[in-house]
Amino acid sequence: MRYLPLTPDDRAQMLGVIGAPNIDALFKDVPEAARLTKLVDLPRYAGELEVERDLAHFAAKNRPAGEGPFFCGAGAYRHHVPASVDHIIQRSEFLTSYTPYQPEIAQGTLQVLFEFQTQVAALTGLEVANASMYDGSTACAEAVMMAQRVTRREKAILSGGLHPHYAAVTQTIAHAEGMEIVRQTAALDAESSVIGAIDADTACVVVQTPNVFGVVTDVSAIAEAAHRAGALLIVVTTEAVSFGLLKSPGEMGADIAVAEGQSIGNALNYGGPYVGLFACREKLVRQMPGRLCGETVDAEGRRGYVLTLSTREQHIRREKATSNICTNSGLCALAFTIHLSLLGEVGLRRLAALNHSRARELAAALAEVPGVEVLTKRFFNEIAIRLPGRADAIVEDLVTDKIIAGVPFSRLDPAAGMDDVLLLAATETTTTQDIAALAAALKGTLGE
Repeated sequence: MRYLPLTPDDRAQMLGVIGAPNIDALFKDVPEAARLTKLVDLPRYAGELEVERDLAHFAAKNRPAGEGPFFCGAGAYRHHVPASVDHIIQRSEFLTSYTPYQPEIAQGTLQVLFEFQTQVAALTGLEVANASMYDGSTACAEAVMMAQRVTRREKAILSGGLHPHYAAVTQTIAHAEGMEIVRQTAALDAESSVIGAIDADTACVVVQTPNVFGVVTDVSAIAEAAHRAGALLIVVTTEAVSFGLLKSPGEMGADIAVAEGQSIGNALNYGGPYVGLFACREKLVRQMPGRLCGETVDAEGRRGYVLTLSTREQHIRREKATSNICTNSGLCALAFTIHLSLLGEVGLRRLAALNHSRARELAAALAEVPGVEVLTKRFFNEIAIRLPGRADAIVEDLVTDKIIAGVPFSRLDPAAGMDDVLLLAATETTTTQDIAALAAALKGTLGE
């Protein structure tokens, strides 16, 4: 068959080479509950018109974030993306070849990557940035692997304020590399416990600010403690707009900064694709994963752009590669670069200040609701509150009022014992009317 070119003998030969008894053995690490045992409940075939109708029916069951009050954050944030961004990313000078290995036909793509790197370095306060990664969580894991190579140590300490999904991705990848991951218990303010855990075997400390509970922390003291022990400090940021208002990771002593860039130029998109930001000190650049684009001149002295220091396994021998990342989310990086260019420094600072103002308004309104305790005191645009009951049940109740009230922390970390904690974000898209509607609905639900 055209789409099944391998014969049973071919498959048996490949399984024999890798030492697997059967196909199922290749998927042994996938939980059985996540495996399909039969075909999905869909027609075997249908015409184009019928497929369009079915998909439209499925899509109508979803509720767009813009249809009412929406307070979800927890690593993915609803921001306004100007129509000009979508228009510019479709221009041919930017949409040249997808993989920029041939610079003579990919100067538009390469220049965008170079400008992107410049922006990320400026935002993070570090000397060098790569040409983007899959997303923030995998960038975090790659940073831990990089710290292992730099320090030749095997232990990483993950702060209790790190997003649980980032911690889980890092644990999964680090396990394959034989690293020891010390994942601290979820906590609103974990600075002291992180410092106390650093020892002579520590390769890196991973902290997040603003953390998963929205708490903003100056991590300078953690940086000093890590450096005294010969370890690296990795700072994670899930809300890129916060760079416009808060002290940068580089200013606080970070050796590596990773972030999720979705907030700038990219919509929620049902959870992806997103774009990972990665920057580090210049002395560490040869251990940095992914692509790096550089500026040069051609034979006639004209400015040009090329890939340089490409340490991926696509370019060099596998055993010498720093990473096997195979894409850099190019289109999402382009949208990020264009949106940030349109904002400029002044625009980004104003946008960040507006986000903080909306969050302050949200925190003040919820503090007046009987039974609600605002837990986050130092925040950017996200807060955590404690409710008199299970947060997930209360969120479901508020759906009947057409309000998406936030993300129950139990969804991110079921084992944390924080079933009554709710995470809420307020951005420039949040209105005073949205906040009033949430407060009123909460009063009604909790007063029942």
